[in-house]
Amino acid sequence: MKQTLTIAATGASGAVFTREILLAAQRDSRIEKVNFIASDGALRVFAEELEIAGRNELVSRLLGEGPASCKITQQSNDDIGANIASGSYPTDAMVVLPCSMGTLARIANGMAIHLIERAADVCLKEQRRLVLCVRETPLNKIHLRNMQYAADAGATIYPVIPTFYNKPIDSNEMARQFVCRVMAHIGLPQEDAYSWKGK
Repeated sequence: MKQTLTIAATGASGAVFTREILLAAQRDSRIEKVNFIASDGALRVFAEELEIAGRNELVSRLLGEGPASCKITQQSNDDIGANIASGSYPTDAMVVLPCSMGTLARIANGMAIHLIERAADVCLKEQRRLVLCVRETPLNKIHLRNMQYAADAGATIYPVIPTFYNKPIDSNEMARQFVCRVMAHIGLPQEDAYSWKGK
């Protein structure tokens, strides 16, 4: 059965990870539709790290291709009445990549002010997969408590920690392999994923 995903980006560093998960979702024939949300903080990070400014045609610019065959729909983070804000809308999983500590705090404490938090809250209440790819260091006790709260509510805390044993040639490859692992975690293993074989 084809899947529907929600992918969100927030104001933590790591725009290359967002781009790679959107590219993976766009390529994956098992995914029928993706609802994508970018917070205001994410837009600033895209401008600084990828030199992609503004909301207009954001998905097309992140993918590097036109919208004609795109299965990814951009949602406004201010639209609390969007489809993914309702439990009756069939979403298979949600990934927040990267997930800022502010977004984590709001999700962990049920503060659904914007669409990202509301969509995450819906996943938790409907017992759907929610993966929070947190990005911060060092972590203070508030961050750690919020991770525990979110995990206790049913979320998976999936820190943005790339692998090195696959000898990545650049940051894009590091991000791509991390995304492969996230996709596998939600039941969508990727063909180009590196798998450790041992010695």
